[in-house]
Amino acid sequence: MTRLISLAAAAAMAGGLAALPAPAAAQSTSEITVFGSDPCPRSTDTQIYVCNRRPESERYRLPKNQQLQGTRQQKESWANKAQALTSVGQVGTGSCSAVGPGGREGCLIKEIQQAKQAAKEDQQSQTPPER
Repeated sequence: MTRLISLAAAAAMAGGLAALPAPAAAQSTSEITVFGSDPCPRSTDTQIYVCNRRPESERYRLPKNQQLQGTRQQKESWANKAQALTSVGQVGTGSCSAVGPGGREGCLIKEIQQAKQAAKEDQQSQTPPER
């Protein structure tokens, strides 16, 4: 009895396999970003290209996930942050410290430089980027 069932199952599978289409050649898909009027590569039998068209003005921009995000303090470069550390421990004229003669003059200079930098950054943030 089990022999009869196994023969019937084998015959059904053989008939079912004959009805299936032959497997197609393996195809791979590539997603490409093109800018402006650049042509999209043509697809071939083995390679399919999906083109994402962006405006020419974005050709040399960083992708959104790599752009600097956050507040002005968070976006400040490490070089600028380290520049403030070069005057740590200085005393005397122009040092902005209470130690030594003329130490207070450095505080005014430092405040003027910080105000100029803040005004420059505010102006840059209000000006729309060129396209």
